[in-house]
Amino acid sequence: MNLEAFVLGCGGMMPLPGRHLTSVLLRREGDLFLFDCGEGTQVSLRSLNLRWKKITAILISHTHADHVTGLPGMLMLSAQVDRDEPLTIIGPARVREYIESTLRVLEPHINYRIDVREIPDPSLPGQVFSGDGYTIRSIPLDHTRTCVGYVFEENERPGVFNPEAAVAHRVPRGPLWAQLQRGDDVVADDGSVVRPGDVLGPPRRGRKFSYVTDTRPVASILREVAGSDLLICEGMFHSEFADTAREKKHMTAREAGETARAAGDVKKMGLIHYSPRYTNSALSVLKEEAQEVFPASFLARDRMALDIPYDE
Repeated sequence: MNLEAFVLGCGGMMPLPGRHLTSVLLRREGDLFLFDCGEGTQVSLRSLNLRWKKITAILISHTHADHVTGLPGMLMLSAQVDRDEPLTIIGPARVREYIESTLRVLEPHINYRIDVREIPDPSLPGQVFSGDGYTIRSIPLDHTRTCVGYVFEENERPGVFNPEAAVAHRVPRGPLWAQLQRGDDVVADDGSVVRPGDVLGPPRRGRKFSYVTDTRPVASILREVAGSDLLICEGMFHSEFADTAREKKHMTAREAGETARAAGDVKKMGLIHYSPRYTNSALSVLKEEAQEVFPASFLARDRMALDIPYDE
């Protein structure tokens, strides 16, 4: 089962030529999850030819304009197709107010149900969405407005199937092997009950994707993103602007690298949400700073596709 992340935009504060506002789409087979929806999100979706019509949920970090101004267009665009499933929108307080007031003023034609879920207590981590084989949790962040990050994590997978063990337990090759791999007990040829643990290795971890932007470094991030196969984390400024980062409650690229390193078992980290003060050619200073403390850092770029494979 493929798990892929698509960077729709990597800019902060304002869109620039060749740099849309921060937004990431995560695709897991038929499920699509959009993290933030700034101005121009639709452009990258169309450029990548993604099946945006089937977005399962939109997860908003906070209600600053550069993270939500693309929502009205997305809602109206979704009404132009035969969408029969509700669209779930998740975020902290005021997300519902923003959507309801926008729809009231614009009066667009919406022909599907919009299910807005505000996170009850954004100061605590907690599950906000789940589906077949995965959960999504919110992470409390520290910004100038109530803000959350998100962690998408798959459930554990069954261990590796051992054909020799199945034969030794007198389970004939065929449908019974598939049942064991699904986690079901079966009856062998000699009438004995064979359990999955008799023929499977230890459970294998699922994949983990984390999305963190618009925050100062806080302990809650470390606990929640530990073990991420891919961490997308803001690195808005170089350390020469550390005072500005503290004042505006953002991270420097170095702090993003320190966060990934301190969390533990993060496989790779993509920097995102760059200050408009950096041209695309100048972004290398952010990458270099992050790599000094976390070598597996890279620069997220607009319309970048990132595969998130299994460990094995």
